[in-house]
Amino acid sequence: MLYPLGIQKFEKARNAGCVYIDKTEMIYKMVSEGCYYFLGRPRRFGKSLLVSTLEAYFSGKKDLFENLAIYDMETKWEKYPILHLDFAGANFLEPVRLRDVLKEALDGWQAEYGSQTQAEAPEIRFASIIKSAYAKTGKQVVILVDEYDKPILDLIDNADIEETNRAMLKAFYGVMKSQDEYIRFGFLTGVTKLGKVSVFSDLNNITDISLSDDYATICGVTEEELHNVFDDEVEAMAQKGKMTKEECYAKLAKQYDGYHFGEDVPGVYNPYSLLRALSDRKFGDYWFETGTPTHLIKILNTYLPELPDLSDIEVPKDGFGAVESYKTDILPLLYQSGYLTLRQDCNDEYFYYLKFPNREVETGFINRLIPLYTSVAEEKFYQIL
Repeated sequence: MLYPLGIQKFEKARNAGCVYIDKTEMIYKMVSEGCYYFLGRPRRFGKSLLVSTLEAYFSGKKDLFENLAIYDMETKWEKYPILHLDFAGANFLEPVRLRDVLKEALDGWQAEYGSQTQAEAPEIRFASIIKSAYAKTGKQVVILVDEYDKPILDLIDNADIEETNRAMLKAFYGVMKSQDEYIRFGFLTGVTKLGKVSVFSDLNNITDISLSDDYATICGVTEEELHNVFDDEVEAMAQKGKMTKEECYAKLAKQYDGYHFGEDVPGVYNPYSLLRALSDRKFGDYWFETGTPTHLIKILNTYLPELPDLSDIEVPKDGFGAVESYKTDILPLLYQSGYLTLRQDCNDEYFYYLKFPNREVETGFINRLIPLYTSVAEEKFYQIL
């Protein structure tokens, strides 16, 4: 079995014959029922692959979806002009970096679709390009933004540049509302809901599906998917580890399962860690090997002199993950970053209850993050799985 490790492009994964967990029924529901969406998920959870899948779908590349649910659900397979903006690979520590990244993207789109404006402001150029793409193709535009929050998160400890980037993005994203008649679909991803109100205040028609039951498993691998797709791989891993297949399933669940992105919804495995474990046929702390997000370390150091007791956590639902909440409450950010998840045994009208999702995260958090805080006593932390 070929694993799509390190592959974030849907077309490349499909052409290479890599295993693909079919999420296209949910994708079809999304594109059929709405227009603008935001999805927040931790790093290494397949957000970029999801964006790439949407890009292939709106490019009308039907052949890539053969044997997937959407293949027969969609009947038109129309091609739309696509404006895809990916902030993941850029470093925004320099004051002009965001403007440079936007200019590069806008230059490419303008070369492809043309534009009548001579303005330099990114939002004015963006609006003009959307109109030009519609005029040239006769089709409404699809806008895809990956890691929308990186130009802000990179600058958590630099308030001046952060605010400049926030204002620039607010004007840029606001175009999606003012040019609504020319837009077929818009989809934005990120790790956090940070800046949602101020950055998206001009785009108030966006649907946040980060905690939607309908899309709780759109990223990640469910227990059912693990058994249906990877049963032979789990058996091979069990044989190498000299355990039964049932024991291997149980250990995989304890190590990598347990993420919940909603209440009363199926849990999902961290897809990166799971696929690495199955590929290597051994257990490891794969998610932590990819590094701790710089923005999280900065926020912890700046706003949290001591980590809270994580053995019994409740947070108000009202404003959960609101703008800059990390300055008064670090817990929503730890949830959004994948270090905590929603407990499913505590349903409450007013509070969310949080816990470590699995053993990999718990041990990695204690062994790799706690040493950053020499004033924190180890006895404050408990095994809560």
